[in-house]
Amino acid sequence: MRIGIDLGGTKIEVAVLDPAGAVRLRRRVATPPEYRGVIAAIAGLVAEVETELGGRGTVGVGIPGSLSPATGLVRGANSTWLNGGRLDADLAAALDREVRISNDANCLALSEAADGAGAGASSVFAVILGTGVGAGVVIGGRLLEGFNRIGGEWGHNPLPWMTQAEFPGPQCWCGQLGCIERFLCGPALAADADGEGARDASGLPIRSDPAARGALSRHTDLLARALASVVNILDPEVIVLGGGLSNMAHLYTELPVLLPRHVFSDVVRTRIVPARHGDSSGVLGAARLW
Repeated sequence: MRIGIDLGGTKIEVAVLDPAGAVRLRRRVATPPEYRGVIAAIAGLVAEVETELGGRGTVGVGIPGSLSPATGLVRGANSTWLNGGRLDADLAAALDREVRISNDANCLALSEAADGAGAGASSVFAVILGTGVGAGVVIGGRLLEGFNRIGGEWGHNPLPWMTQAEFPGPQCWCGQLGCIERFLCGPALAADADGEGARDASGLPIRSDPAARGALSRHTDLLARALASVVNILDPEVIVLGGGLSNMAHLYTELPVLLPRHVFSDVVRTRIVPARHGDSSGVLGAARLW
C-alpha cells in the first residue's frame, strides 16, 4: 500500500493507493492548531487505515512549505506553527518508518502528471491558485524538487510586466514587494471585487455579472502575464490549474488568448487545463512520492 497524507491548514486527509494506483480508502480529520497535535493526528490516521486494510504501507506527506536542505527543518509554511519543526524525523519516529515529505504543489503536479490532466505530457507545470499561490514541475514523469528544494516556487517571483499603477506591488508575507501570490491569490481577487456584483456559493465573483467582470478580467490578465514568464523559461507542454480559483471556467477560454501577447514565440501551443483530480490531487500525489 502507498499511503498519502495531505496536511492542510484546516484538514488532514489520508488516501491509500493499491499497487495499481487505485484508491482503496480516504478519510479526513480537522488539523490540530499546534505541531505535536499534527504528529499525533497523522500517526492516528495511519494506524487507523492500516488496521482497517490489514497491511503496512509507505507514507508520503504533502505540506504547505518545504524542508530546508541545510537544516532539515520546515520553512515557508503558511501554517506557521509547522515552521522550524523537524517534521520528517518526528513523523518517522511516530510511525516507525521513513517518511517522504514534499510541498503540496509538488504533490499536485505529481498526481496530475501520473494519471490526471497532464498524463502523457513530457512536461507539466501544475499551479495552486487559492489562499496562496504555488506550483510544481514534473519533467519526463519525475518531480523536479530543485537543488534548493524550491522548484516551482513561482508565487514568490515578482509580477512581470507591471504597469505604473501596479508597481511596486503589495507587501508579501515573505518580506518582498510585488510577489505574484499577492496579486493572484483568492483574497486579492476578493478584495478587488469587493462590492462588485454577485458571488457564487464559494464567494467568487460571477463572470456573467457586469459589476464583477472588471475584477475577473484584471485577475485573468495578471495570471496570463505570470504564466507567460513561466512559458518563456520552462516551456511546459501542459499547465494544470488547481486550487479554489481553478474552478473559474473563463480561465480556460481567455488565458490561451492572452498568453501569446507575452510569450517570446511565434506560436503558443501550451495547453491550460483544470486539475482532473481537483482537491484530491494533493493527497494522491503524496502517496505517489514513493
